Amino acid sequence: MFTLRTILKKPRTEGFGVRLAVALLAVLALATGCKTSAHSTDSRVRKIDEMLDVELPKGTNMAKVDFFLSARGFQIENSGEAQTIVAIVRQVDTETLRPQNARVIFHFDPSGQLISYELAEAPDEPLHP
Repeated sequence: MFTLRTILKKPRTEGFGVRLAVALLAVLALATGCKTSAHSTDSRVRKIDEMLDVELPKGTNMAKVDFFLSARGFQIENSGEAQTIVAIVRQVDTETLRPQNARVIFHFDPSGQLISYELAEAPDEPLHP
């Protein structure tokens, strides 16, 4: 197996530039491939997870999360904890045209900034206007 050290140790006459480019691309691929923002391994809520990850990144203010959920008509449940918001997020998967429902628990730090959230599949219920 080649390591970055063995690739770079070979003399320049043996395609040093190509080896360097390949090594840099491999490092870049590993660095970007290891970044995962998945909050759930459940494929049934993957699209919801992706949407929330884009719209509500870590550090988002609690008021903005509450507004985001309310503005889209997502049901907010009483969590019983000051630094937590629990919501039922519903959407339709545009690829399968099937509804996806997730119970999402948002966790905030004492200053009201989003630390993380976790998702679990929620049972299907009729959508209310």
